Amino acid sequence: MSDKRARPPQPVASEHIALKARNVSFSWESTPLHWLPGDPFSTHTINVLHLLLPAGERWFVHVYKQVLPLIEDEQLREDVIGFIGQEAMHSQAHDEVLPHLREQGLDPTPYTAQVDWLFEKLLGDRTLPPGRPRRWWLMERVALIAAIEHYTAFLGDWVLNAGELDRRGADPTMLDLLRWHGAEEVEHRSVAFDLFLHVDGGYRRRVRTWATAFGALVFLWQRGTRFFMANDPTLTAGRATLRDFHRAGRAGTLPTTGAMIRSIPRYLSRDYHPSRECSTAQAVAYLASSPAATAAAARTHGAA
Repeated sequence: MSDKRARPPQPVASEHIALKARNVSFSWESTPLHWLPGDPFSTHTINVLHLLLPAGERWFVHVYKQVLPLIEDEQLREDVIGFIGQEAMHSQAHDEVLPHLREQGLDPTPYTAQVDWLFEKLLGDRTLPPGRPRRWWLMERVALIAAIEHYTAFLGDWVLNAGELDRRGADPTMLDLLRWHGAEEVEHRSVAFDLFLHVDGGYRRRVRTWATAFGALVFLWQRGTRFFMANDPTLTAGRATLRDFHRAGRAGTLPTTGAMIRSIPRYLSRDYHPSRECSTAQAVAYLASSPAATAAAARTHGAA
């Protein structure tokens, strides 16, 4: 018996939106190393995004350019092209934070070199014979991206609603980067899953690649946080523990462990569709007020 459903999960039509890349830019001169005052642990846990996303999102773009010829639905093709544009911009924006970290005495190169190897070598293109083997590897990566995008949307929704970051006096430039990116993750949250359903949709593949993606994200995130805490020049014996993560979640400066755990059965449900998670209206509302996004829009209109 096939593990594909006869009727795929149905999206919420009102949550769909035409996607566009926003050519944002950020100035980091005034952003302190601990951009969340008095909380290096939460700061560095979130800072792991700057280590993972540049290589990860370049990999997304690379894989999706390979799968574009397989897309037979014109609306989905437009969505994927919009997704590619947004992800390329995300990669660039986070990459630009890294020189700022180096200037403050925290060189991320040893960690980012490992991340680059992961995406370029371990998950990169392989020399496979044409036909079924080559398609299998492409479908595995498409499914992995769908699973990862479940968590990027989860994080995007969290940061849009993380009022504690404002109350703690988070650096406004960093907060805008995170919320601009998070809002766009919410905007395009259905694209990766819809693409997976379109070209494959196998439930067993969805479960298998979710387990791989979730395990890899947890491993990479804890390694990244420990790397930052151990190499922060302002800390002595900086460390990162699971207890610290639980504590920060309860305080509202990181997602809660419970929320992360509850997201698992939702993705693994046969009826799951990302359009039932988060709020496109909230994302669009933030993007209409984001300093970086509105400045990008003004530059675009001025150049027109």
